[in-house]
Parts: sequence; C-alpha cells; structure tokens
Amino acid sequence: MPLDEQVVLVTGGARGVGASISRAFLREGARVVVGFRESREAAHRLEEEFPGRVLAVELDVRSRSQAVRAVEAAAERFGGPVDTLVNNALVDFSFNGEARPKAHELTDDHLRAQVEGSLTGPVHLIQAVLPGMREQGFGRVVNIGTNLFQHPVVPYHDYTAAKAALLSITRTFSHDLGPDGITVNMVSGGLLRTTDASAATPEEVFDAIAAGTPLREVTTPEQLADAVLFFASPWARAVTGQNLVVDGGLVKG
Repeated sequence: MPLDEQVVLVTGGARGVGASISRAFLREGARVVVGFRESREAAHRLEEEFPGRVLAVELDVRSRSQAVRAVEAAAERFGGPVDTLVNNALVDFSFNGEARPKAHELTDDHLRAQVEGSLTGPVHLIQAVLPGMREQGFGRVVNIGTNLFQHPVVPYHDYTAAKAALLSITRTFSHDLGPDGITVNMVSGGLLRTTDASAATPEEVFDAIAAGTPLREVTTPEQLADAVLFFASPWARAVTGQNLVVDGGLVKG
C-alpha cells in the first residue's frame, strides 16, 4: 500500500523522534494518529498544522484499554483500520549516563518500568491493530529499538533489556503474522542528536560517538524517521522480522 493511502499510528508521536516520524509520514501524504501521554499541546499543534490529516489521541501505551480506544478513534476519524503502527513511545526515561542505575543499584522497579513501557506497551498496540490489519490482509508494524544492547557505550541496563526483548517480539510476531500479510520490523538508532530524552547527554559523549562512526556524525531523528518510512513502504513488502540499525555505521549487523 502506498504511503499516501495509509493511516499510521505513532505512539509518542508528538515530540522527539516520534514527532520526526509523524512529520515524515505526513510529508509523504499519510494520515497520522499521534499518540501522546504528556505532550498534549505539541500533539494538538500538529493537528492545527495538518488539518484533516492528524488525529491527536491521549495514549498511555501501558493501558490496554487506551490502546483499543486509540485504534477505534482512528477508524472513526479516517474511515478505516490502522495500516501502519509505529511503536515509538518511551516512558519516563532520560539518557543521562551519570544518573543511570549501576549494576549494583538496579531494582525491580527500574526493570518493571521499562518492560511495561517498551515491551508490554507495544504488544498492547499490536494486538489492538491486529483485527483491522487481518481483515484487510495488510499491515505494517515498526518497532523502535536501540543499538545499545549490541554496543553499550553507556550501559542503560533497564532500557536495553526491554528493547532487546522487543526485538525478540519483533521476530516471533513476524512469524505469526506473516500469513496475514502483516510485516513486523525494528529500526534501531543509537543516541540521537538531539531529542528530549537525549538532551541530558553531555556534548563530549555525542562527540565521541560521532568520531567512532564511518559517517563521523551522530544520527538525527529525521534520518531515523526515513528508515521507518522504508519499512512501511511498498519497497519493503518482502522484508519482515528484521532489525535495521541506523546509527551512521557505528554498529555492524
């Protein structure tokens, strides 16, 4: 299905990399459901900027009922099912290496918070969009991951553990859902320059990462968003269960 015919749901779609993903789809003519938890004003600004093509919906991905309501609202507004789901929301996390819990400080609460936001939440959303995707025999799911569990330049234990589990879900769900015409893939960035979550990162960390990449630069949210478009586009129709690392070549494979 061409991008300009799609209804796309982006969780955490009003700020940071989520806003870049929302804008990338809007640039290509898609209609976009922007899920937000705290960024109400930013979400409604997108509605005003793209009248008739953006629907802002309150969505805490940890709530199964809110996931279902968001999908129902999309169908009511745009007259059809969600064609592409982008699981981007990041719940209550900041990339601050100095403040992260060290191995001896990691608690059940740290792990539980990230698993609920970055694993359970995406599963809620995938299950919510499945009936519509199955009925039309088409669907695209793109999960946002990280290169940090392959190359932990800063070991964010709780965050990377949850994202590694999301990669497993990406691959196992692709097997289950492939017969229904639904692909499930992951786009994994490194540290992005700059989002709300990475604003706490010291400049010297950005510089060190840039120096280690073949492109000698830190990936931007807009560059990562372009890779998300690929997985939703007709050009990726035979690609599923894959993890595409978009980090300027820092991590291979």
